[in-house]
Amino acid sequence: MGFKNIIVAALITAIIFGIITDVCGKRGRGRSRSKSRVQIGLPITGKYRDPESDQYYNHNDGAKIVMASHFDYEYVLGHKIVFVCVARGNPRPQITWYKDGTELYYHYNHHVHEWNIAEDSIKSKLEIDPGTQMDAGVYECSADNKYSIDRRSFKTDFSIAFES
Repeated sequence: MGFKNIIVAALITAIIFGIITDVCGKRGRGRSRSKSRVQIGLPITGKYRDPESDQYYNHNDGAKIVMASHFDYEYVLGHKIVFVCVARGNPRPQITWYKDGTELYYHYNHHVHEWNIAEDSIKSKLEIDPGTQMDAGVYECSADNKYSIDRRSFKTDFSIAFES
């Protein structure tokens, strides 16, 4: 009986080891289901595979963002959030603001101010007042004219101010 018990115990151990190895072996092989839909906008520069793309994005008169707010921004709940973009191009570019990939339209606490600061330049400022938890996310300013598009992104998160 001792020999049968040893064989049964060995088989059970082998089966359990096989199951554990199979389960652990699959770990990390699958793709994550939570992919972000927001792509962080960096300057569109560099060489491109085809000459048409290279000419479009690197056109001398194309829209270029020449000044922008800092990328990572932490705001205090209830306080004002401000982003600035200055773009240049000929013709003068238009600036459009986005939050988490969706164009921003009129909202009671979102205000966009624009100034034509030169024949070929524009300054745009997005103000959110007061900042709420719902305002955390990725904002983007996109400058475009008939020659090219340029964009910058700003990641925001909130903090809570405690009275001391």
